[in-house]
Amino acid sequence: MNETGIIILAAGSSSRLGRPKQLLSFQNKSLIEHSIDEAVAAKLTPVIVVTGAYGESVSTYLKNKEVVIVYNDAWKKGMGSGIKAGLKQAMLLNEKLQSIIISVCDQPFVSASLFRKLTEKKKETAKGIVACSYADTIGTPVLFAHSYFDKLLQLEESEGAKSLVKMYNDDLATVAFAKGNIDIDTEEDYKNLLNHTRT
Repeated sequence: MNETGIIILAAGSSSRLGRPKQLLSFQNKSLIEHSIDEAVAAKLTPVIVVTGAYGESVSTYLKNKEVVIVYNDAWKKGMGSGIKAGLKQAMLLNEKLQSIIISVCDQPFVSASLFRKLTEKKKETAKGIVACSYADTIGTPVLFAHSYFDKLLQLEESEGAKSLVKMYNDDLATVAFAKGNIDIDTEEDYKNLLNHTRT
């Protein structure tokens, strides 16, 4: 079994967008389908999809996908609750899991090669955290070695994993993600994405 799993966070309510961002169409598939297909293509197992606000709607898109769906009933509390729910399930499915990648569903340019680069960078550098770098910041997708699992499970419900990246930056390596700063929070973001891909 693969030593690296992936958690795709898809539980948010998309409050600024007003409709489920997970289901927005991009290049003939929904954003959540794109994220899953790239994770599966990278041969990362297990692939865990954490749902919440639109759990039923999102799940209908995933019926034929090689993923495990975890419904996070605490999704309103924040990203930390989803990370913990996903990681607990991943550890149950693979007791030998050595690292986990945390990804989000609204970065339309994530790819199988990017996921593989994270695992390769971990092997090259022996660092415990490998994050993506873009637009003068670091962020998702981000890989955490097994040594950080307990810390991830102790995150505050409202807290994202970025707090750990900042806290342990001496154990951090990065890979470049050229379009990582493109994510979808508003209708304007979505329109810009569609216009961007037409040019």
